[in-house]
Amino acid sequence: MSSLSKRLSGKTILITGASSGIGRSTALEFARSSPDSLRLILAARRLDSLKTLASDIGTEVGNGVQCLPLQLDMSKHDDIVSAIQNLPAEWKNIDVLVNNAGLVKGVAKAPEINAADIDVMFATNVTGLITMTQEVMKIMTKRGESGQGDIIMIGSIAGREGYPGGSIYCATKAAVRTFTDALRRELIATRIRVMEIDPGQVETEFSLVRFGGDKDKADAVYKGVEPLTPDDIAEVIVFTAGRRENVVIADTLIFPNHQAAATVMHRKS
Repeated sequence: MSSLSKRLSGKTILITGASSGIGRSTALEFARSSPDSLRLILAARRLDSLKTLASDIGTEVGNGVQCLPLQLDMSKHDDIVSAIQNLPAEWKNIDVLVNNAGLVKGVAKAPEINAADIDVMFATNVTGLITMTQEVMKIMTKRGESGQGDIIMIGSIAGREGYPGGSIYCATKAAVRTFTDALRRELIATRIRVMEIDPGQVETEFSLVRFGGDKDKADAVYKGVEPLTPDDIAEVIVFTAGRRENVVIADTLIFPNHQAAATVMHRKS
């Protein structure tokens, strides 16, 4: 058994946005990394997709990894609170939270940005993430002498630099970044690790959602480039969670080879 597998063994891990993209790949990577004793709480809006993921994990790694599909809309505060408070007893002791759920809507620029798009991006990417973090922290702070656990935020290069047509999404990810930095300082006297992973361009359903299901527009985003895959980010997330407890991979920025900034990319003709 590898050191990574030993460190993750027996843990309960909650992944938001687990039905697709980075969240789905992260669940699979955790299962593969510690297949003998692991609990995965898979949270997302699409319950059918979560059940399929749980089945796929069982088929690949066997019964050592238990999965709990949890239908959850991260834009709804009360639903998050209820979901965590009403977890079955054997699932309540969450060791690792992967705050992955997030979305982007549209490419409008001020003053043409749709109010509903603003609301859903902030409710999901910021308020929902903070609510989930606070609920899970109530569990983590009671563990050990001073509190113990991992909180992993999936941010974005968009949280480090704004770009045209992404002002609201960038603002939400900047909020996540600042919240994460403050939280790490607030929890310095505990054994709770607060870590952020910021991907650059990754090919997921992200662009499809942004363009309202227009596949041609979504595909154009990745034309002439080789974006990161969800598996690339999942490997970093699991690596981060699997370090020795005293090691905090506080801040990670990940680009594909053709990218140097949010809007600086080399596209092959």
